[in-house]
Amino acid sequence: MSTPETEERTIRCLVAKVGLDGHDRGAHVIARAFRDAGFEVIYSGLHKSPDEIVQAAVQEDVDVLGISILSGAHNTLVPKIVDGLKEYDAFEDTLILVGGIIPDEDREGLKEMGVGGIFGPGASMAETIEFVRENAPER
Repeated sequence: MSTPETEERTIRCLVAKVGLDGHDRGAHVIARAFRDAGFEVIYSGLHKSPDEIVQAAVQEDVDVLGISILSGAHNTLVPKIVDGLKEYDAFEDTLILVGGIIPDEDREGLKEMGVGGIFGPGASMAETIEFVRENAPER
């Protein structure tokens, strides 16, 4: 019989598509992989504003926010999400991941603003899942 001390905590994840980016295959793939790994997954759907993503992350009390973005607007949209999470005092309790086409020269700036991990095309699912398990905030 398991006890609360021996049970592994279920990690809650929001996989979000921000802005006008209409390509969501990668978001669906990562959402499925996270679900198969035992994470609780919420998918935002397409064309969400930064505020809608922040609201969903706060209302769902997620541990991980995975932002899928292929539009090239990451330097505009991700800071708005980070600022929104800070406004709701949810930033420190949320591991932020960004997936998609992120040029090497933009990665450091995203990490400096608080993005915990950046995963581009071809990233290993096993590696991504392990990263989440190792870095999701303790609750």
